[in-house]
Amino acid sequence: MAKKEQLEAFGKLLDIMDELRVKCPWDRKQTLESLRKLTIEETYELGDAIIERDMAEIKKELGDILLHIVFYAKIGDEMEAFDIEDVINSLNEKLIYRHPHVFGDVSVADASEVEENWEALKLKEKGRKKKVLEGVPASLPALIKANRIQEKVRGVGFDWEEREQVWDKVKEELSEVEHEMRANDQAKLEQEFGDLLFSLVNAARLYDIDPETALERTNRKFIRRFNYLEEKTLGNGRSLHDMSLEEMDHYWEEAKKLDKK
Repeated sequence: MAKKEQLEAFGKLLDIMDELRVKCPWDRKQTLESLRKLTIEETYELGDAIIERDMAEIKKELGDILLHIVFYAKIGDEMEAFDIEDVINSLNEKLIYRHPHVFGDVSVADASEVEENWEALKLKEKGRKKKVLEGVPASLPALIKANRIQEKVRGVGFDWEEREQVWDKVKEELSEVEHEMRANDQAKLEQEFGDLLFSLVNAARLYDIDPETALERTNRKFIRRFNYLEEKTLGNGRSLHDMSLEEMDHYWEEAKKLDKK
């Protein structure tokens, strides 16, 4: 019964989209290109809601992204390129093909082996030899891209034998950063700093930590604590510019204690 109601709700969404495309001037003028930046914005808003674990907001943002999917499919239908049925059928076929341990007779030991099989099957698709890193979007933010690169090469076995080994690499990269700092070579320092960040992303992955999420939580924690510091300072009729670092640190420590409550 629930699935029937879900299908009816999806059908109603398709009907609404058809009507909007005909009767609404804004919806009528949209193109694949004009929607692109809005889709990116909606994706980030969903990411924010997930970080906050705001279920009501997650539901809302998922709806916005679903609207975009239906919108793109509608435009594709008008261009006689594809429609929503093609989109769904393509997805269904891919899911079945890439899950032979569910829909076939392949056996897997764990989730890691599923990921390895997934990447191997991707390389065989489209009837041509695909490169391992071909599917990593060039426009991804650098931190997310580094993580995806490492996940993909892991899928073909290019990874540490033991995760503890990564810490020697982190220490090596940190040592090289320190060397270039002393040498005062800005170009090489930037290069080595990038290598250090890449190795830290690698370590996060090996310990099942999403580096983007971890850094964003730290960003928000810093903002929360600094806002507390600023509010306390202004509340006492003072300016941050007039305070010593020691005085600022006093409120910073107070904010840290409040975080732990």
